[in-house]
Amino acid sequence: MADDKHDTDLPEDDPNYRAPAEKALKEILETDKEDESLQKYKAALLGDGATGSAIIIDEKDPRKVIPKVLILKVDGRGDVELDLTGDLGKLKEKPFTIKEGVSYQMEIVFYVQREIVAGLKYVQGTYRKGIRVDKDSWMIGSYGPKKESQSYTTPADEAPSGMIARGSYTVKSTFIDDDKTEHLKWEWTFDIKKDWD
Repeated sequence: MADDKHDTDLPEDDPNYRAPAEKALKEILETDKEDESLQKYKAALLGDGATGSAIIIDEKDPRKVIPKVLILKVDGRGDVELDLTGDLGKLKEKPFTIKEGVSYQMEIVFYVQREIVAGLKYVQGTYRKGIRVDKDSWMIGSYGPKKESQSYTTPADEAPSGMIARGSYTVKSTFIDDDKTEHLKWEWTFDIKKDWD
């Protein structure tokens, strides 16, 4: 799936932004131990990880971020879930329908393990007949490792409407962080129609 077109969907670098230096979880916990309010903040951010013991969700998975599901929340319909743990190629083969003009949001559910991840982003390019028609990037934030899943929901958006907007679309998605680590890259498809199937 890694192709040049997909790589152009990544956010452009801001020359004034410098990602923070990566620090091990234990190093972060040891810093500023005398600052009680900072220690409370670290505990809230890290949850179980604040004890200094590594949080491992999947021993076989070396990633810090394990995306689990992308949920499409569409007004007037039940949620559509895209499982990000199985055969990602199948997501492109099974398009789902969105009624033109409806409001929708996307929720991304993921786990963070091993270390803190800084500047997590969800980036997507939307294509129709091979031409990119939209590009979006959402800053999800920085997260500490936790045994529980974590999630982010995008702001509400509206599906395009009108005869020209109707048709099939391909979305190329990437879950990436400040260190340019791509935690997952996948493609999925949807159809915009005049009405629900």
